Amino acid sequence: MKLARRQLLALAGAAAALPARSLVARAQAYPSRAVRFIVAVAPGGGNDIFARLMGQWLSERLGQPFVVENRPGGGNNIGTEAVVKAPPDGYTLLLASSNNASNAALYDNLGFNFIRDIAPVAGIARTTLVMVANPSVPAKTVPEFIAYAKANPGKVNMASAGTGGIGHLAGELFKMTTGVNFLHVPYRGNGPALTALLGGEVDVLFPSLASAIEYMKGGKLRGLAVTSAMRSDAMPELPSVGEFVAGYEISTWYGVGAPRGTPAEIIARLNNEINAGLAHPALKARFAELGDIPMPMTPAEFGSLIADQTEKLGRIVKFAGIKAE
Repeated sequence: MKLARRQLLALAGAAAALPARSLVARAQAYPSRAVRFIVAVAPGGGNDIFARLMGQWLSERLGQPFVVENRPGGGNNIGTEAVVKAPPDGYTLLLASSNNASNAALYDNLGFNFIRDIAPVAGIARTTLVMVANPSVPAKTVPEFIAYAKANPGKVNMASAGTGGIGHLAGELFKMTTGVNFLHVPYRGNGPALTALLGGEVDVLFPSLASAIEYMKGGKLRGLAVTSAMRSDAMPELPSVGEFVAGYEISTWYGVGAPRGTPAEIIARLNNEINAGLAHPALKARFAELGDIPMPMTPAEFGSLIADQTEKLGRIVKFAGIKAE
């Protein structure tokens, strides 16, 4: 039996619509079980805090548990590789951070390529760092600190929370853009580095603003400037380093990634829900308490950030000759 042309066109249209409808249905059905949200560091740090905040939000919005799983070790690389090797079905996610961008230059033999093997899902937040000095240092401004460091070559000590971390790179970027020189003294974490600064063992540190703000308010440490492009609402009286040093800007950032090949419609659904959370008053208030700035982005925008940061942080690593310990 021959079909009329109108019937053929109708059937063809229906057939063409099937893939699109199946994609929508798949996205709407996701998630149908628990989702693993891997954090590549130990509990308690910024990565862990953001994963738990966003995991709780997604659990409430999508009706399935988003279970935070800490997989520390290897400078974030063990947890990241676990996500790279996971099935690309949306049920394993990574709390991505600026460490992933710098690791491409810090480690020579990674078993993955972060840009190639992790699909960007969404940004979460930026964390402002602060250039903070022991009160015994006579400099009270960034220009005064530059002059002091140049007048005392090799005598100024900079602490960090660890070799190759964002605080270390912030200090190396300062050296790169100002021409000053100081000795890097790495510690095992932000807490020990702050303790050393408070005790006068070292002169300067680039920690997160949230971790140092109470010491600055209490006069135990002297804040010189924030490292972000703009001043922070948490301490608007502090200038940014960039107000004195052209081109200086560095911060920690966090976002969500998934294994390469994760369906685009699942990534889009996660992106929509994460961005909704970043706009919600309760989450925005919590971010403000932590001194962090929400970072809503499309997957493409987050991918561009990762690529830009990988190139920028890589240049700092190469300038300083840093190698992972």
